[in-house]
Amino acid sequence: MLAFGITVSSGYAGIPTPTAETFKDSLDWADYYFNIHRFEEAVPIYKKNLEATNEEEKIHILKKLALSEAALDNTEESISYIYDYFKIDFQPTFLLHEDFDGIRREQSFAKLSGTVLPKFTGWSIFYLFVCLIGFYVTFVLLINKKIDKQARILIATFVFIHSLFILNICVNQTNYVFEFPHTYLMSTWSSFLYGPLLFLYYKRVSKSSDLNKKDLWHFLPTVVLTIYLFFTVYGFSGAQKVTQMLQRLEEGLNPGDSTKLLLLVSLKAISLGVYALFVHWILTRNKEGLNKKTRIWQKNIYLIHVSYVAVYLVYGAYIIAGINSGIFYHAPIVLMSTMVLYIGYAANVQPDVFSGRYSYTNRLFPKYVKSGLTESLSQELKQNLSDLFQKEKLYRNNDINLDMVADKLDTTRHNASQLINEHFNMSFREFVNSHRIQEAKELLEKEHELNIIDIAYEVGYNNKVSFNKAFKKDTQLTPSEYLNNLKQG
Repeated sequence: MLAFGITVSSGYAGIPTPTAETFKDSLDWADYYFNIHRFEEAVPIYKKNLEATNEEEKIHILKKLALSEAALDNTEESISYIYDYFKIDFQPTFLLHEDFDGIRREQSFAKLSGTVLPKFTGWSIFYLFVCLIGFYVTFVLLINKKIDKQARILIATFVFIHSLFILNICVNQTNYVFEFPHTYLMSTWSSFLYGPLLFLYYKRVSKSSDLNKKDLWHFLPTVVLTIYLFFTVYGFSGAQKVTQMLQRLEEGLNPGDSTKLLLLVSLKAISLGVYALFVHWILTRNKEGLNKKTRIWQKNIYLIHVSYVAVYLVYGAYIIAGINSGIFYHAPIVLMSTMVLYIGYAANVQPDVFSGRYSYTNRLFPKYVKSGLTESLSQELKQNLSDLFQKEKLYRNNDINLDMVADKLDTTRHNASQLINEHFNMSFREFVNSHRIQEAKELLEKEHELNIIDIAYEVGYNNKVSFNKAFKKDTQLTPSEYLNNLKQG
């Protein structure tokens, strides 16, 4: 029994011992009861002190109430206080406190822990890998001047928003959206951008017409959505975003989704569907001028996009229901990943399809990435090279090699090779043969009486076999057959 002015020993080392002067409803008494595990008596005192306290004391009280209710096996009350605490001071590691062990297996507590504590899964690692590739592909496409400027901006932006969305999913699944709250809905602004970008890209490469000011109307929904998100999400502080996510979680919803989820999903589905029809119209009406490989590439991109549109509706139903796992949740994200990887593959082996042309060159990991050949120097050397072959006819030297050409151009062997590959899309040997065969055809047309072997020697070949082989590769005819056709014509 407490006597006024008498100090009472608690019997526990290190625990403050209240005195009779201490007010019976003070935090000292509450903490005293908490420390000696008399939680039933501690809880009412903590509650009385909850209202009229500063923030630091309130955080202390909420944590103690959450732990006390957990010790009393009052799971829902404990979780309620955890939410109140998180909204003031979000420290998810608090859930690892050993005093929660008694309720750790409870479904509601397990759900809370699994949603706010950082974690990695096989899916999240895969998505992180894909989005990093996507950002790199975006960069490569933007700097590749071999691709039409408008086309590369459109397709690069298309890849970027896919990669951003995949990163958004990765951050949500690992729960790092709470650690970095400004990533909350970071890709939502682009929800209405997928269709317009793909449509305008196909319009550009299929019709080869410049985009004009009227095409900017396609971006109006994105502008409106971005402004709305700024005033409802993006303009908020990190703490406000955490509170918004916690409120959704407390209501049993997916914290990483928008408060207007149903409306956004519905409008995005409509946008995707409408623009998929627009792209289909372009593909069916504008096939001329595109070779087979380019048409196949464009068709594959369209099929991946349409597949994504089809499964997006199921995905939307899943996220509205708060389900963030399962095959139907991951299916559209896998299709988006497929889109990113396929475009990355195309950027690697056939970059000219982005402009409506096909060429097997490597642009994803450029051969000449470390070259010191500037654009102005490249153009100057190109002109000098053309003079060497067209005016001086350097190819007539039967011992011509890359070193000889580099010496004539006063540059390095590496630069000479790059020059021929980039400007003429040929190897050095192909470049030499093209000039030799072109002159050989001119000589055959003008001098019908010349021996074929004399022409071979004249244009730079050492023997008739090499000449015949190169000539047939270029014209599909032997020199003799070509000459006979000229005589008959």
